[in-house]
Amino acid sequence: MDDFSFTPNDAIFENREALLEEWTPDSLVGRDKELTRYHAALQPVINNETPSNVFLYGKSGVGKTAATRYLLRTLERDATDVPELELTTIEVNCDGLNTSYQVAVKLVNELREPGRQISNTGYPQASVYEFLFDELDAYGGTVLIVLDEVDHIGDDSLLYKLSRARSNGDISEAKLGVIGISNDLDFRTQLSSKVQSSLCEKEVSFSAYDADELRLVLEQRERVAFQDTVLEDGVIAMCAAYGAKDSGDARKALDLLLEAGDVARESGSDIVTESHVQEARERVQTDQVVEGIQNYSQHGKLVLYALTRLHERGDTPVRTREVVETYRSVARSEGVSPVSERSVRDYLGELAQLGITGVTEHNRGKDGGKYNEHQLEQSVSAVRSGLLTLLESA
Repeated sequence: MDDFSFTPNDAIFENREALLEEWTPDSLVGRDKELTRYHAALQPVINNETPSNVFLYGKSGVGKTAATRYLLRTLERDATDVPELELTTIEVNCDGLNTSYQVAVKLVNELREPGRQISNTGYPQASVYEFLFDELDAYGGTVLIVLDEVDHIGDDSLLYKLSRARSNGDISEAKLGVIGISNDLDFRTQLSSKVQSSLCEKEVSFSAYDADELRLVLEQRERVAFQDTVLEDGVIAMCAAYGAKDSGDARKALDLLLEAGDVARESGSDIVTESHVQEARERVQTDQVVEGIQNYSQHGKLVLYALTRLHERGDTPVRTREVVETYRSVARSEGVSPVSERSVRDYLGELAQLGITGVTEHNRGKDGGKYNEHQLEQSVSAVRSGLLTLLESA
């Protein structure tokens, strides 16, 4: 029987946590333009003036949350040197909180000690807002509320109440500022005009990282995360290039570097090589594909399952009309009404954009016409892992 006992192994990592999402560096690299604008938007706080409401937007993994934590930590430190400035910061991630009511309850409980917290149900919304404003005034001073992934809130009632709390007379003692962070680039256009004008007093757009900026991020983490001289030349550049290809997402680049270190450690190597990055890339891509499929809509999964069945029969690349026919059969076997052919075409387009499938356009001229052929771009095992819930119910 194999010995699976555990023994420490620090040949690769010095501080592996430095590659994790929750780790905040002492300084932020690759975001100079964004930090300059963000710093200016927060300047009223250190002057003990009423804060501006700030709205941050940009794709996932471009540094919005990291910049917020870095600047607020710096602001809290510097505020201690300013007489009469009392600063409180509260951060709430709105993922999983789908209504203004739920977020308001969360904020009340963040401000209250454990013995005075309220339940998630049973109170009129107006009462929860009253609790919230009473707590804010009890704190007094300057209060900054950070609402990360704010686009998850299905209505803008709370955003309106918070951003206009002082002008509407809901609070009188506290100087309140709201920082909204969104991955949805169109979110602010969906807000009512009143909320747009008050919540988005100051806006900071975070662009995608390019390869050079990602290299700076990775080099900064490398110095903390890894033992000296364990990274082969080219590893950082390769991870940065892949990250730039993946929509300029620093989180994905860091995940890839972390996984490469894990691959090297698993193999018993004392150095991390480009081949370890390649293997890590395959692992990470599989995980991302599985997660992307799991979060996809029911009919999108059914379209993908139809294409997978055609692939397993050796019938791909396959024309759109044959995917539609197989999808309809699959949908009926699942007991759901099929969507239109146009919707199936839209799902196939989305799957191609996600990199899960591929599409080739053919033009046979006047006689043959134009048509598309589709095929899987990811392994069947990865696709079936993502479709596991659907397949289990089949």
